[in-house]
Amino acid sequence: MGLNDTFSKLKQQERETRRNLILDAAERVFAQTPFTDVNMRSIAKEAGISPASIYTYFSDQETLFVEAYLRRSQDVLKILDNLIQSDDKDLLESVSDAYIEYFTKHDVYFRMMAHFMLYAKLNPFSLDKLNTMERALLDMFDKVFRKSGFTGKVRFHSHTFFAALNGILISFRKYPGRSEKDVLAHMKRLAVIVTRSLRQG
Repeated sequence: MGLNDTFSKLKQQERETRRNLILDAAERVFAQTPFTDVNMRSIAKEAGISPASIYTYFSDQETLFVEAYLRRSQDVLKILDNLIQSDDKDLLESVSDAYIEYFTKHDVYFRMMAHFMLYAKLNPFSLDKLNTMERALLDMFDKVFRKSGFTGKVRFHSHTFFAALNGILISFRKYPGRSEKDVLAHMKRLAVIVTRSLRQG
């Protein structure tokens, strides 16, 4: 590798590091502020860079918002893939359990997902990226159902599963008067009922 190649590689690594720092800062801001009130200036301040510099890495606020969301989506896909590759005899229950637990622990990411589902008016490029990610998640659920013995077109089951788990999280994530531990246990119990209902259906 020549000197120019080494320099180019270092520049690229530096750019990627800075980009990730901005995404980390964006997540912290999203955790503290309603999404409709977040702006690039507040994210730049959290990241310790000038507002003008942030546009070197992200063309607009929507692009930054979507990229922060997509970065975390890879964690979920990896968790599901590991479960699918395992010899788990109760795969459907394990997947629902892992899904509920992940989004309970990563509340910012869940709120971002809910915001996109309910409120976001995105440009076609951003919408396509989010749809691609959602299809990847549903594809994972399809694999879970097939490995769990479901036959035929399982996509309908995957849609039902996805909607039910998100509904549980939306309905009970902030259950008043309960500890975090009790809320998590309650949501997991409800998720088991969902998986059993799908099996019986």
